[in-house]
Amino acid sequence: MTHAAPWTIADLPDQTGRTTVVTGASSGLGVAITRHLAGRGGRVIMAVRDTRKGDRVRRELRADNATADLDVRHLDLLDLDTVHRFVDGLRADRVPVDALVNNGGIGSVPRRLSPQGAESQLATNHLGHFTLTVLLLDHLSRGRNPVVVTVASGLYRLGRLDLADLAAERRYSPGGAYATSKLANVLFALELDRRLRAAGSPVRSLLAHPGMARTDLDRNSPPLTRAVGTVLGLLLRRPIDDAVTPILYAATETTAPTNRHIGPGRPWRPARPTFETLSGPATDPDLAVRLWSRSAQLTGVDLRSPVAER
Repeated sequence: MTHAAPWTIADLPDQTGRTTVVTGASSGLGVAITRHLAGRGGRVIMAVRDTRKGDRVRRELRADNATADLDVRHLDLLDLDTVHRFVDGLRADRVPVDALVNNGGIGSVPRRLSPQGAESQLATNHLGHFTLTVLLLDHLSRGRNPVVVTVASGLYRLGRLDLADLAAERRYSPGGAYATSKLANVLFALELDRRLRAAGSPVRSLLAHPGMARTDLDRNSPPLTRAVGTVLGLLLRRPIDDAVTPILYAATETTAPTNRHIGPGRPWRPARPTFETLSGPATDPDLAVRLWSRSAQLTGVDLRSPVAER
């Protein structure tokens, strides 16, 4: 069952005095999210792997909006050392954080491992964001209408999460690993929401996804996969400025619901934040707790919580 909110990007509230960290802010969805938030007066910390590219994007955005408050900082989600340095830098510079948009990620890449021994898509898309979020929660708890938005995908339904094989040694396919990383995103956001509520935290954890968007996430896919994606893109993929609607809604609207997958609605129609009911393994709270515990073990960070391990 779904329900759509009568909300468009034109309804984006004033962001003056509010600071948002956006991962993956130098390409695709991240650029659009950054542009719209800055366009409404917000400060955006552009957390990017390639700072040269980030600086170029910042110049381009400022060419259209000379007053855009944009701060480019290095963050490689695959390398947890850079995640710690990124957060340490924000603390040292006393940068307030009101919102975190966990948008960055990789997709459909050949199998490789992170320094912690996890498959790279799971490591980048989930473990990097897990670490960043937990390290920033103290910062966020002092923010204005603080929120963590995790950008997932409807492909989570195809994910198969084997906590005993996070290196994907038994079986690997680029697309399957991406779907698994998106399932991990969903489970993480839901478990974070449960823990924050139990702790009485002012921080909210929301899930959003762009539907099929015109990004270059599949640029590393095999030629046939890219060709299929191109054909589907002509038929189904939304322009990026339309696809970011549910993400911006989740990041800025205090009435946006937790425990739902906020998407753009049906294809071929203008995007409206649509509250989708989750299904499959995403609804398994025990799996979410076990993923959290395994993630804490691999990353060395954790959130104190009154939630008992089930």
